[in-house]
Amino acid sequence: MKGLLPNNPIHALCLKLGVLGIGMFAFAIWVMPPIYDVFCEITGLNGKTGGPYQAVSAEVDTSRTITVQFVATNNEGMPWEFSPEVRTVKVHPGAQTRINYFANNRTDKDMIGQAIPSLVPFKAATYFHKTECFCFEQQPLKAGESAELPMYFIVDQDIPEHIHTITLSYTLFDVTERYADDKVAKVAN
Repeated sequence: MKGLLPNNPIHALCLKLGVLGIGMFAFAIWVMPPIYDVFCEITGLNGKTGGPYQAVSAEVDTSRTITVQFVATNNEGMPWEFSPEVRTVKVHPGAQTRINYFANNRTDKDMIGQAIPSLVPFKAATYFHKTECFCFEQQPLKAGESAELPMYFIVDQDIPEHIHTITLSYTLFDVTERYADDKVAKVAN
C-alpha cells in the first residue's frame, strides 16, 4: 500500500480520511438499519408493534383497565385528512377491540398512503398486538375519495401493572411515487 499513497504526507492523510469517511457512510447506510431493526425488535424500543397477531388465549382480565390513546399525523407533504374516530378507549387486557381511522384524499389526483405506527411507552410494544390493521398495507384512494380504516388490537394480559396508558401514533406517508416506480419496475421485468 506504501506505493499507492501519495508522497506528500498531507495528501496521504487526506486520502486516508476520505476513504474512512466513505467507509463510515457506507456502514451507516447499509449496515446500521438492519442492526437497528433487530435491536428494536429485541428490546421493544421505538415502539414497533410488528405485523398481524394471532391470539393464543381468549382470557380477558376484567380486573384491570388500560387507557389506549390514538394519534394521527401526516408526514410533511401528505395532503390527506387523517384522524382516529375516537381519541381514547379504555380496554381490559385480553379483550379484542376495534377502532377506526378516517382518511380523505382531498386532492384532485389518485394517491397511495402508508401509515407507520409508533407506540409509547416503548415497553408496551411487546404487549400491544394488532390482529388486523390498515397499516399492514398501502391505502390507495382516488381523488376526493374517503375511507374508513379499521384496526383490531389486543392488549396482552401480561402487560406490567405499572403501565396504565398506551399511546398509539400513526404517521401517514405519501408513497404514490414509490408505488409508481415499483409498478414500472415490475412491467420492465
